[in-house]
Amino acid sequence: MNYLLAMAPQGGDGGGSLVSTLIMFGAIFAIFYFMIIRPQQKKAKEREAMLSAIKKGDKIITSGGLHATVSGLDEKTCLLDVGNNVKMKFERSAIATIVAQKDDN
Repeated sequence: MNYLLAMAPQGGDGGGSLVSTLIMFGAIFAIFYFMIIRPQQKKAKEREAMLSAIKKGDKIITSGGLHATVSGLDEKTCLLDVGNNVKMKFERSAIATIVAQKDDN
């Protein structure tokens, strides 16, 4: 008989601690979302917009530090002129920054 009493649920704050735990997990998720996930998504969108805005004649720097001028474009690759008519083909994702954009005038 004593065993049944020992296994019986105790009255008290069982439901309140569950709610506070769920609120705490929600707050942690919100902090992670606004501090980590959202800024990374925004940065990825900006990078995608930069890569899609590349056009022939732009001066760029690759992620490896190579300075070049864009002389041709494909869907996923760029033909880069590095000087003295030396041309190299790179993936668009290898472009780190656009230094100067060619005017369309």
